[in-house]
Amino acid sequence: QVQLVESGGDLVQPGGSLRLSCAGIGFTLEYYAIGWFRQAPGKGREGVSCKSVYGGPSYADSVKGRFTISIDKAKNTVFLQMNHLTPEDTAVYFCATILESPDDGSSCRPDKYDYWGQGTQVTVSS
Repeated sequence: QVQLVESGGDLVQPGGSLRLSCAGIGFTLEYYAIGWFRQAPGKGREGVSCKSVYGGPSYADSVKGRFTISIDKAKNTVFLQMNHLTPEDTAVYFCATILESPDDGSSCRPDKYDYWGQGTQVTVSS
């Protein structure tokens, strides 16, 4: 059974850092598009950072230079390193992958991703 399990969300002060983890279960994560998304209260879900199967990582303009996506193949886990956090980064963060469509995931559009984790809460506040 395919699962994505996120962890690492927390309450952090502005300017702080967090590293989110997303473990893949039941499939080999590196062979598929994988992305991080977030949903703030009252807002729609947005792409934060994605890595398509054959291309490099992409980032939303709001997180460029602050967030980094990476994959640990041995652990079958994707990470999102988040630095210089601001209150605007407060949201539930989800990881997702594409297993059943030919889309390569490079658009980082949430509607293109078909398997989702349960989410982890990130709150940036003093």
